[in-house]
Amino acid sequence: MSKLKDISWIAADWGTSNLRVWALDQNGNVVKTINQGKGMSALLPNEFEPYFMGLIEKWLPEKTEMECPVVICGMAGAKTGWKEASYMEAPCSPINPDKTTLVQTMDQRISVRILPGIMQASPSDVMRGEETQIAGYLSKKPNFDGVICLPGTHTKWVHISAGEIISFRTFMTGEIFQLLSEYSILKNSVKSDKIDTDSFLQAFEDTYSNPALLSSKLFGIRATDLLENIPTKLLKAKLSGYLIGSELAGSKSYWLGRDIVMIGNDNLCVLYEKALKKLGLNISLENTQDITLNGLKQAYFNR
Repeated sequence: MSKLKDISWIAADWGTSNLRVWALDQNGNVVKTINQGKGMSALLPNEFEPYFMGLIEKWLPEKTEMECPVVICGMAGAKTGWKEASYMEAPCSPINPDKTTLVQTMDQRISVRILPGIMQASPSDVMRGEETQIAGYLSKKPNFDGVICLPGTHTKWVHISAGEIISFRTFMTGEIFQLLSEYSILKNSVKSDKIDTDSFLQAFEDTYSNPALLSSKLFGIRATDLLENIPTKLLKAKLSGYLIGSELAGSKSYWLGRDIVMIGNDNLCVLYEKALKKLGLNISLENTQDITLNGLKQAYFNR
């Protein structure tokens, strides 16, 4: 009996540090899943196919009875990924199945296509993977007009109107937090697995109201650690609050006066939600994994 009996196609979200794979039937129902795999940064271009086949081969027939379509979004389409996929230029629809990049594979049992990212000419900006999440959300809310925030290593603020990505802005807040936490003079001051909400919100308000003081506030974390007996969870909260406060001040032109949707499912989204609520804003929160799969389904069924 063919292993493909119930599996019609495969979807994958291939990020920088992680890989999620779904096997689906002809109606888009999930048959099998893989939730943890190597991200793009852990693989060389010639390692993508053998690694991917090692994960999904159990789902495929032993011989080339038929090709199994594979739809991939994310960093597999980066320059250092499996194969570079071109960018579409905003304003544009988040997904265009006609713009996918076909990957020539050694194994003839799979037909792999990578979705394009999106670029913006001025100011220069790019995204890969987030556009699929946006498409997944718009499949549920096609008339949405507002801003979608996607917190992460590089947080995106995306203006959506009439089913299109109009413009977007990326903030390196997550990466800056990681670098300061692990490699700067602050690293010993912010060693904690917890974040104090009150300290976070106080720090957030400080830099939201005066973002020009960000650099000074950051050094203040070190000085406070040296001079006062304050738990590291409070100082870690200050670091996060200062950075997110600066980001929300810089992104104000995007979210002010607009409906806000946040796509994410981790503690980072909770902090953004608390900060936005402190400003008197209400947001709608969507789960990343479900939304991403919805977007991949849009690409497959509309091809």
